[in-house]
Amino acid sequence: MRFLYLVLGSLVLGLLTGHFLGLDFGNAYEIMLDLLILLIGVDLGMSLNAEELKKLGKKSLILPTETLLGSLLGGAVGALMLGINVKWGLAIGAGCGWYSITGPLIAQYSAIYGAIGFLSNLLREILTIILYPILIKWIPPEKAVVMGGATTMDTTLPIITKFGGRKTTLVAFAHGFILTAVVPFVVSFILSL
Repeated sequence: MRFLYLVLGSLVLGLLTGHFLGLDFGNAYEIMLDLLILLIGVDLGMSLNAEELKKLGKKSLILPTETLLGSLLGGAVGALMLGINVKWGLAIGAGCGWYSITGPLIAQYSAIYGAIGFLSNLLREILTIILYPILIKWIPPEKAVVMGGATTMDTTLPIITKFGGRKTTLVAFAHGFILTAVVPFVVSFILSL
């Protein structure tokens, strides 16, 4: 629980620093993210064997499919509940947490729904960071990966690794990688309907 407070405290400190100091870090966050992924890859490479990679097989395809279908269903239900066109709900849900592409793709058609797509997918990432350590007490860590969507390959991977363990890390990385490859096409397809 202490780690959760540290994450939330860091987020608040970052928000306050950005608001009051306006520091420009350029692309430093990308470099740090790449370094983090490199270190996780080295750690995985040193600890996994061929048998564990074989076991990953079907799970690496089933989980992203379930995540995408669940996200689409959630987007459709949300759209119906809010009384908006289901197309927008599907496009927002299809983002699977990848806010930096979902928002701009949708904004080409509607600035309002682009902003909603950005914010709802950003919220999914933030909630994964906060709730993953809590929810794995009731949900198996490998299945709880679905809550992170496409972010499980990068930004939420450290949280999943810390709390879910090394076996979950490989599942999360494959899950995020597949969704990252699919999301732009699915969102674009939905928007073209």
